[in-house]
Formats: sequence, C-alpha cells, structure tokens
Amino acid sequence: MFRSRVGPLRFWWVVRTIAHKFSLVRFFCNQLAFTRSLTVVFYRPRDRRPQRRRQCAGQPGQCYVDLGETNRAIRFLEQRLTIAREIGDRRGEGNALGNLGIACAALGETRRAIQFVEQYLAIAREIGDRRGEGNALGNLGTAYADLGETRRAIQFYEQRLTIAREIGDRRGEGTAMWNISLRLDQLGDRNQAIQHAEQALTILEQIEDPRAAKVRAQLAEWREQTNT
Repeated sequence: MFRSRVGPLRFWWVVRTIAHKFSLVRFFCNQLAFTRSLTVVFYRPRDRRPQRRRQCAGQPGQCYVDLGETNRAIRFLEQRLTIAREIGDRRGEGNALGNLGIACAALGETRRAIQFVEQYLAIAREIGDRRGEGNALGNLGTAYADLGETRRAIQFYEQRLTIAREIGDRRGEGTAMWNISLRLDQLGDRNQAIQHAEQALTILEQIEDPRAAKVRAQLAEWREQTNT
C-alpha cells in the first residue's frame, strides 16, 4: 500500500493552495457572467425584441453605475432610451430618462439631470405611473436643493409626499418628510424641521429602514441645540 506523510506546514500549504484556486474559480465565473451580459449588446445589435433589447442595454448600464463608471453607464442608458423610443415603450423610456437623471446628478451635472427627470415626470403622468411620478418629484426636489433653491425643493418634496400617502408608499412618505425637515432647517425653521423629522422617524422605524438611526441622531442634535 502506498503511504505518504504530510507534515503540518505542508498540510496548511495544500489547504491554502486549494482555497486560492477555488477563489480564482469564483472570480472568473463572476467575470464570465458579467462578460456575457455585455456580449449581447456588442454581438446582437439587430435583436429588436422589446424585453431582450431592454435587458441588453439596461443591465450593463446598471453594472457600470455600481462600479462607479458613471460616464460608461450613461452610454448604455442612452442606448436603452433609443431602443425604448424605437419600439414605443413609454415606461421603459421614462425609466431610462429617470436613470440618466440620476447618473448626471452623480456627475454634478444638476441642470442636465433636471432636464432628464422632467421628461421622466411627464411620461409618468402620461401613463398614470403614480409611483414613478412620485420618484421623479422627489428627485427634482433633491436637484433643486443641490442648486440652493430650497423653497422650490420643498414644493417638489411636498408633492412627492402627497403621492406617497395616496398610494400607501410608506418609505416614500418617510423619505419626503425627512427631506422636507432638512430643507426647513436650512431656512431657519428649526421647530418645523423637528416636527417633520419626528414624523419621518416614526415611519422609518415602523418599516425598519436603516436611515432611522441617522434621523434619530439629527433630531438629538437639533433638540440639544434648541435647549441650549
């Protein structure tokens, strides 16, 4: 019978080598999956099937957003927008415009972002997409807040809040209340800011949103400053 003796150091070297090889396999499998998602775009440009084309251009765009390669993501989102318009997919067109707005905002191109989101808002209203309409209004509020137009931002957030309550979107309601409270504080209305933040905190705690901790901390700071 064949026998081999493996010392402790040799044994751990073998274990490390096997583990390393398995990690490489996982890495290359992930890379293969990502490459295949891109391959459909580069090698099947004539596929005009609605769902397939949207996936081809949309998924790589989201991948590049997650990787922080925003400019490349914009190029894919523009492809998705073109396809949606070609096939008359209004919802897909609106989603692409909304995502382009988010991408432009990430680059600091706020005015351009507003143009995209305004188009998204118009389509959402046209097709009766109340949730999309609310999201667009919230994004416009954030954009105008970034531009320093605080009162205008509050107007958009209030419209966002109204829609969230109408459709039962508790997360959207809490987010809108929180954003309004931040803008009110910027305007010097600390008491109203605290009231809105308290309502936001109640909602975010009920739905177990992790942002509740941030709201709670800000409320504590505001109260401490108010009492001193």
